[in-house]
Amino acid sequence: MLKTDQKPKATTPPPEPNAPSGSSDNKILKKIATQADNPQPMSPTPSPSSSKPLVTILVAFLLVAAGTATGLGVSKVISIGTSAPVTKTAQQASQEGVAVGDIIGLPDKSTFKDSAQGVLVKGGTGGEGSHHLLREGGADQNVYLTSSVLDLDQLVGHKVEVWGETFAAQTAGWLMDVGRTEVLELNAQPPFVEKQ
Repeated sequence: MLKTDQKPKATTPPPEPNAPSGSSDNKILKKIATQADNPQPMSPTPSPSSSKPLVTILVAFLLVAAGTATGLGVSKVISIGTSAPVTKTAQQASQEGVAVGDIIGLPDKSTFKDSAQGVLVKGGTGGEGSHHLLREGGADQNVYLTSSVLDLDQLVGHKVEVWGETFAAQTAGWLMDVGRTEVLELNAQPPFVEKQ
C-alpha cells in the first residue's frame, strides 16, 4: 500500500549549458552541447612536415621525366640528321656490300698517322700500289695504295677516306699501306679523267 505522505524521488535534470558548474563533468557536457548546437565541418590540415617529402618526391620525379624526355628527343633529332658509322671487317664488307658511312678495317683511326681521301680506282704505277686515289689537282696528287688487310677492289668507284702508313716509293709520289677506310660517297664522279 502506498502512503500518501511519501514523496516520489526527484531526479536531477542535466545542468543547463549556461549554468555555472564547478565540476569537470559539467564542463565536458557543456562543450559537447555547444558543438552539437554549432556543427562545423572539419577539414584536415596537413602538417607542414608531412607534405614536404611528398612535394620533394613529386618534383624529383618530374625532373627525371623531363630529363629523360629531353634526352630521347635530342637523340632522335641527331639520329635523323646523321647515322652512326658502322665498322665492318673486310670479310663482312665483301659479303654484305658497302654503304655510305661504313668503316672497314681497324675502328681506331688514331692508330694511323696518315690519311687521304679521293675516288678509288684500280691500278698502281711502276709496279707500286694495287689501287690509287684520284684527288683534286690532277694526276700528280694521286695517292697509290696497297693493303695487306683490306680488299680494296670492293671500294673501286667510291669516294673514300683512307688511313694508313706512308712508305718510300721509287715511282709513286705517295705510297700508302692502308689499314682503315671510310666510305664517303657511292659511285662518285672522279675529279678528273686520267690519261691511259
